[in-house]
Amino acid sequence: MTEILLKLSTRPQPFAPYVRERLEVDAKEIIARYPEPRSALLPLLHLVQAEEGCVTGTGVEFCAEQLGLTGAEVTAVATFYSMYRQTPTGDYHVGVCTNTLCAVMGGDAIFAELQRRLGVGHGETTPDGSITLEHIECNAACDFAPVVMVNWEFFDNQTPESAAALMDALRAGQQVTPSRGAPLCTFKQTARILAGFPDERPGVLDGAAGEATLAGLRVAQEQNMQAPEPKPGEE
Repeated sequence: MTEILLKLSTRPQPFAPYVRERLEVDAKEIIARYPEPRSALLPLLHLVQAEEGCVTGTGVEFCAEQLGLTGAEVTAVATFYSMYRQTPTGDYHVGVCTNTLCAVMGGDAIFAELQRRLGVGHGETTPDGSITLEHIECNAACDFAPVVMVNWEFFDNQTPESAAALMDALRAGQQVTPSRGAPLCTFKQTARILAGFPDERPGVLDGAAGEATLAGLRVAQEQNMQAPEPKPGEE
């Protein structure tokens, strides 16, 4: 007879009372922004990720309780979106675009160099807890290819050498400013901003579209191109 063992995980430990009290205040503020409480799930997941550096069973239970959902419903969402990390994340989440254009322009070489320099692979974190490395499909910045993002801030027109120097600066604790926008903050601080709380860093809204992005617009203006008028009955 084959022995069948049912392996059940233990229920996650709840947040400490003082942490839970603080998170409940934030959660109420987030939920109040939406006509339906369950619509607040995405920012609530960012909120618990800001607390622990990833979405744990504790965070899943907290979100479920706040929204009247099951743990399975919350887990389904948390595991669908790649921005929600399932394992502890370093202070700096480094995403190297290896999609078509960035790869052709050097993204693959950048990722290989960072793997070698950091001694970690895709989704892994350096032993000192400073950097988590991932290759990602697209940073939506093809006009600045190849692009590296650190905590979702852009570092444009990278090379293996410049990306390696960036990693050295991060690990040395130096203040680093992206190609566009505000100086970097930590992964947890970024998660709190994504939960919908104010981002008060100077320069956070700075930046402009690249030349490649604007090229088509300029041609349209030079040729006096206009969008066609909608046909009768079309919206």
